[in-house]
Amino acid sequence: MQQQRLKQQQQQQLALMQQSLYHPGLLAPPQIEPILSGNLPPGFDSSTCRSVYVGNIHPQVTEPLLQEVFSGAGPLEGCKLIRKEKSSYGFVDYFDRRSAALAIVTLNGRHLFGQPIKVNWAYASAQREDTSNHFNIFVGDLSPEVTDSTLFACFSVYPTCSDARVMWDQKSGRSRGFGFVSFRSQQDAQSSINDLNGKWLGSRQIRCNWAAKGAGQGDEQQNPDSKIVVELTNGASDDGLEKRNEDAPENNPQYTTVYVGNLAPEVTSVDLHRHFHVLGVGVIEDVRIQRDKGFGFIRYSSHAEAARAIQMGNARILFGKPVKCSWGSKPTPPGTNSTPLPPPAVAHMPGFTTADLVAYERQIALNKLGAAQALMNSQVHRLGAVAQHMYDGGYSNAVTNQQPLYYQQ
Repeated sequence: MQQQRLKQQQQQQLALMQQSLYHPGLLAPPQIEPILSGNLPPGFDSSTCRSVYVGNIHPQVTEPLLQEVFSGAGPLEGCKLIRKEKSSYGFVDYFDRRSAALAIVTLNGRHLFGQPIKVNWAYASAQREDTSNHFNIFVGDLSPEVTDSTLFACFSVYPTCSDARVMWDQKSGRSRGFGFVSFRSQQDAQSSINDLNGKWLGSRQIRCNWAAKGAGQGDEQQNPDSKIVVELTNGASDDGLEKRNEDAPENNPQYTTVYVGNLAPEVTSVDLHRHFHVLGVGVIEDVRIQRDKGFGFIRYSSHAEAARAIQMGNARILFGKPVKCSWGSKPTPPGTNSTPLPPPAVAHMPGFTTADLVAYERQIALNKLGAAQALMNSQVHRLGAVAQHMYDGGYSNAVTNQQPLYYQQ
């Protein structure tokens, strides 16, 4: 069975390579990369990682079932399920990193027996420093796209910064808008509060203050294999204090604006408009940019269009930098002007017509999803033995009908 799976993967790669000979630069298979988020160590490098953590597993899920579900992303080297009273967790080991990345992209948030699983990279506990005796500060008003790595990068200008963690809601899987940063030096902790309170991080001004004693601790568990539980939902909320957020941007049709971060200083509103126009995912109604802060906003005519723009536009290179896409912080107010913007002027290139350039750029944008679909098409049918009723919405339509990271129809 394992040899057959490896042979299928080789045939898929060969087919893509043959296509790329006729369409150089367009059909070459891209690297499928999950968007890093959740409780990962600062500076985490997944380049050699072949194992994924699976959290929030329903009690009825068995180890053979877990193995069958995750084998859809590639041949497995091992699979282990750890039972817990309320929700179990486990680890899945692949033979190659690409399969592990594909599992994170396609299976995170999928439902098993009506319960969404959380999938992320697994890592050794030694990669995160013990901060129990360090000085902790509270950081509030974090924008949704801020992750552990982003937060650590902001505070690592202080030499003794040792850790940074964003708190995530256990039910919705979204950031709770605050986190904690640890320092070995009390002086650096105080300096960071003085210097960074009110400064911009992403699309919001953050609040910094001393954390209450014990805050941010105990968000991880140790398992027998010395791998940390890498929950995307660390810092779980109490059921009595925080209910499931049904108005979250990914579920609320009122949200039609895409936040675009990590913009180069020279990017203009025309550049940003052109960058998203070639995606061809929908009607753009407004483009705003704050060049001095390195971010902007694109408003679409519908929620579904914005969701597709987030998935297809995230990590695309604009002026040498990969842009970061997420939902805007506020819903579109009722009665907002819905007049479509006219198409932006296409950058001039001698020897090519405007239609040629638009078609070429759109093909490049679609290539990211096209290659992923080619890889998945022959793999998804192997899940036929798994009862389809366990998946809300059906697994077989996962790639084409659902946006695995941001949007569920």
